[in-house]
Amino acid sequence: MITSIVLIKTNVDQIPEIAEKIAALDGVSEVYSVTGAHDLIAMVRVAAHDDLADVIPGRISKVPGVTSTETHIAFRTYSQHDLEAAFAIGLEA
Repeated sequence: MITSIVLIKTNVDQIPEIAEKIAALDGVSEVYSVTGAHDLIAMVRVAAHDDLADVIPGRISKVPGVTSTETHIAFRTYSQHDLEAAFAIGLEA
């Protein structure tokens, strides 16, 4: 599974509508409205790198009101759950 974080700039008067359209796209697991230089962050999860082209420039960038995207591909995932499991190895009673 390939995970990418897509930072999205939009027309600010349409953020909720644009977010809903992006969230409905295949390959998009979540969309967050955020503060800062970007308006939305989309989490994209696909089976292969080639699929990113279908989702990001092929669909997200074509949603009316999206003005730009910046994509970051995740190498590895860390979460509190993963860390707890790693430190619990060998501690079973």
